[in-house]
Amino acid sequence: MTLDTSALMIAILLFGIITLFKGVKIVPQQQAWVIERLGKFNSTLDAGLTLIIPFIDRIAYKHSLKEQAIDIRSQRAITKDNVNLEIDGVLYVRIIDAKLASYGVTDPYFALTQLAQTSMRSEIGKLDLDKTFEEREKLNVNIVNSLNEASSTWGIQCMRYEIKDINPPESILKSMEQQVTAERNKRALVLESEAGRQSKINIAEGKKAEQVLASEAFKIEQINKAEGEASAILTVAEATAKGIEAIASVIEKTGGKDAVALKLAENYIEAFANLAKQSNTMIIPSNAGDVGSFIAQALAIFDNVKQSQQKSRGSLN
Repeated sequence: MTLDTSALMIAILLFGIITLFKGVKIVPQQQAWVIERLGKFNSTLDAGLTLIIPFIDRIAYKHSLKEQAIDIRSQRAITKDNVNLEIDGVLYVRIIDAKLASYGVTDPYFALTQLAQTSMRSEIGKLDLDKTFEEREKLNVNIVNSLNEASSTWGIQCMRYEIKDINPPESILKSMEQQVTAERNKRALVLESEAGRQSKINIAEGKKAEQVLASEAFKIEQINKAEGEASAILTVAEATAKGIEAIASVIEKTGGKDAVALKLAENYIEAFANLAKQSNTMIIPSNAGDVGSFIAQALAIFDNVKQSQQKSRGSLN
């Protein structure tokens, strides 16, 4: 074998090795490679082992399909009420179409970053200063919607947008602090006045309840007292009636009138004796010594009462 033949064989072997190396491609996980054939888009290679035509096909673009975080630098934005703010954020994106990301825009990440800045300024301009702090979540959603609407032809999708810092001017910060302090003082005064008002109401209600309870207690006491007095009077009356009935039944027996006369005479004498003990001066009737007359009058009264009772019983029968 001549030297030229050996050199040719080595050249063919090297060409075969190079051709094999260029024709066999291994695409890593979460990557997409764009293949051009003779300068024209041919296909997109997914993860795994793939064969291409050497020297005809070439890898034009390599894209990562992972979600990436892009820092949006701080910039100035003007609110609806003409307040300058310095605002920055973080943009989370990923490529969903490798072909569009390769041919739709030169640098998809740069383009989306610029679009995020303009969208952020536009959304801030729709809100007053106070609303920018209150509606931060709404701002994030609006910016994401604007980005996805504009980047639909770039093969890239905005997953979410987060505003990191909103920095108003120093003068505005001082005004906001004063406003917050005034609001807190106002709330403190309102709470204090409400507490005083509630305290007075509670005291008044307590006094009212005390008076109501006192009046109820007095009412119950008077009712109980009246019922007690009525019960006592009724008891005395019943006892008196029973005593009179017992005396009447005794008088009707043999010798009853004589016993009553004797008892009345004793009581009459005892009454005058008691009067003499209590006072040195007495007014006595002219016929004080006529005890028989006194007893006769008492018995006559008893007879009249007895006759009236008998008449009333007869009328009832």
